[in-house]
Amino acid sequence: MLSLSMIVRDEAAQIEACLRSVQGFADELVVVDTGSTDDTVARAQALGARVEQIPWPGDFAPARNQALQWVSGDWVLVLDADERLRPEAWAPLRALMAQPDVLLINLLRHERGAVQSPYSNVSRLFRRHPAIQWSRAYHAMVDDSVAALLEREPHWRIADCPQPALDHDGYRPELLAQGNKAQRLRAAMEAELERCPSDPYACAKLGSLEVAEGHRERGLALLQQGLEGCPAGAHPERYELLLHLAMAEKPEAAEAFYRQALAVPLAPRLTLAARLNLAALLLERGNTQEAEELCQRATAVAPEIGLGWYNLGLIRRRQGNLAGALEAYREARRLQPEHPETHQNLAVALLLGGDIDGARSSFRQAIKLLAQLGRSDEARRLQQQAGELVKLEA
Repeated sequence: MLSLSMIVRDEAAQIEACLRSVQGFADELVVVDTGSTDDTVARAQALGARVEQIPWPGDFAPARNQALQWVSGDWVLVLDADERLRPEAWAPLRALMAQPDVLLINLLRHERGAVQSPYSNVSRLFRRHPAIQWSRAYHAMVDDSVAALLEREPHWRIADCPQPALDHDGYRPELLAQGNKAQRLRAAMEAELERCPSDPYACAKLGSLEVAEGHRERGLALLQQGLEGCPAGAHPERYELLLHLAMAEKPEAAEAFYRQALAVPLAPRLTLAARLNLAALLLERGNTQEAEELCQRATAVAPEIGLGWYNLGLIRRRQGNLAGALEAYREARRLQPEHPETHQNLAVALLLGGDIDGARSSFRQAIKLLAQLGRSDEARRLQQQAGELVKLEA
């Protein structure tokens, strides 16, 4: 028996899609509401969920631990309202749950809208065991209790589901910009670092945030601090620390960090950012052969990610392979039709191939998307530049 466990508050806009994604997979739906003022509770109940209500305890770990007291399944799947279970993952997950020595299953989560890393690994499916508990104020997780349990009961093992299992909307830029989520996350990360100054996970998250906000020196110091405290081996935190060090450093040092990140033995989808960023760096240096190899590997392991095809198109065009560039751009356009740069580069390639009407159409679409994204200056520049090449009004 499998139970779904959720913690929610004012999630009326999303909870129905989340619950529908597990109907037929989970045997029990338990939703714990922490003070909704919209109709979250009614919508959850209408879809067959049992709703319990508690006052918000201050952070997610105690709330999730309380929620565990109300589930009765042999296994527990924990989702947030902005996540969806993918139907193609049902069969591989059921096969893993049927194995008697599997304690926890790591799930590949597609981070829709994420600029850098399109996939992450989350430990959200596990046996209902009294020793498994949530901890940490920032990004609550069961990993600490699972590690302690494996020390006492070594017959258990952790499994990885190779198939992407979850879709997540929480990192889309427009959602991150809403409310005070960024400030709350920063406060939680600072508190976690104060409690454990060398924690690799907290150093990776806060260090990358500091770099992104222009505080490069502190960010680099935190990332190096986390790397020193992170053991070698297949640790996602080690990969993330190396990735963000590469992104913050100058090209010479960046290349070395990207290669170290790719040497961390993780599932290939988890290392897409390092692979594609290294390919872009090598393209700038004129090493198109290795850059193409990296992008071909990326599109082979994650053909559903448009950025890999887009980068492959840029590389092939630099190589003079116009037919290959057009093929890659068209696949990128199919996968991410809202990406203006794909339309713009496709337009240039079509123009080089003599397809004036196709180029005109793609230029128009790129200009339209730039305007919709609020990038009006870029839209005007492209309007002028494209107008000198093709008559956009024709």
